Amino acid sequence: MSKSLLQPEVLTVPVPGGDLAVLRWPATVPEAPTVVAVHGITANGLAWFEVARRLAGRATLLAPDLRGRGASRAVEGPYGLARHADDVAALITALDLGPTVVAGHSMGAWVTALAAVRHPELVSRVVLVDGGVSFPLPEGVHEGDALAAVLGPALARLSMTFPDRDAYRAFWQQHPAFDADWSEEIDAYTQRDLVGTEPELRSSCVLEAVQTDGAQVLLDEEAGAAVHRLPCPGELLWAERGLLDEPQALYDSKRIAAAGLDPARVVTASLVPDTNHYSILWGRAGAEAVVRGLLGEGPVAG
Repeated sequence: MSKSLLQPEVLTVPVPGGDLAVLRWPATVPEAPTVVAVHGITANGLAWFEVARRLAGRATLLAPDLRGRGASRAVEGPYGLARHADDVAALITALDLGPTVVAGHSMGAWVTALAAVRHPELVSRVVLVDGGVSFPLPEGVHEGDALAAVLGPALARLSMTFPDRDAYRAFWQQHPAFDADWSEEIDAYTQRDLVGTEPELRSSCVLEAVQTDGAQVLLDEEAGAAVHRLPCPGELLWAERGLLDEPQALYDSKRIAAAGLDPARVVTASLVPDTNHYSILWGRAGAEAVVRGLLGEGPVAG
C-alpha cells in the first residue's frame, strides 16, 4: 500500500447529544474483521493513519472523533470517560459489529478498558497503547498542575488562536515529539484539528471536554479500576519515551510491575523500543506493534 496519505471514508453514528463522526478505512480482503480505535485526549480519529496503512486492508478500521473533538466537536456533553465508552458501544451497536476488538491510545486506552467493562458483550479484546493503567498522584500535586505537566503544548494550544494554517503547522513542527517524524500524514492529522476562520483559527477541542476527561484519567476510580476488571483478553503496549520525547516515559517495567495487572486479563505487556508517546502510533515500530495487537498476532519475539 502506498506511503501517501490514505483517505478514509467519513460516516456518522447517532449518540446522545448529536452525531459522532467516524473515519473508516475499509478492508480489502474477504471476511476481514472490523476493529475500532479510540484516540487520545486532544487528538482526533486521523491519529490512526499509520496503523490504517500498515493494516493494509486486512481489517476495516473505524476511528471516531470523540465528542468535543474534531468533526464531533458539536456533540454536546456531558463529557467524561464513561460517556466516551458508551459512545464506543453505540458505534459498535449501530454498525451491528458484534464482539469487536477495540484499541485505545493515551486517554483512549482508559476509554477502551471502560467500554469493555461496561459493555462486555460488545468487546472481544482490547489493545491499550501507552495508557489505561493508573497511578495515584504524588502527595500535594493538584490535578490541574498534573494535567498541564503531562499534556504540555497539547493543552496549552486550546487557549491559543492562529492567524492561518501555516502558523498552526509551525506550532506543531516545533513540538519535540513531532519534528523528526513530520510527514504529509501528520500534517493532515494536525490540520484536521483546526476550526474557525483566519485570522482566528483554533483547536476543535472543547476545553470543558478536555478538562473533564483529563481529571478523570487522573482521579476517576471506575476508570482506574477498568484495566483490573477486563472481561476479555487485553494487551498493553508502552512507549520508551514520553510526550515531549523525553527519557522519562509514562510507564516502565517497574511501574507496570507495581500496577499488579492480572495476567489472565492483560495477557501481554510490552515495551515498544524507540518510540515516544506519539510515535508509538505513527512510527514503524509502534504502528506495527499496534497492528499485531489488533490482528491478534501477539508481540514480536525478541
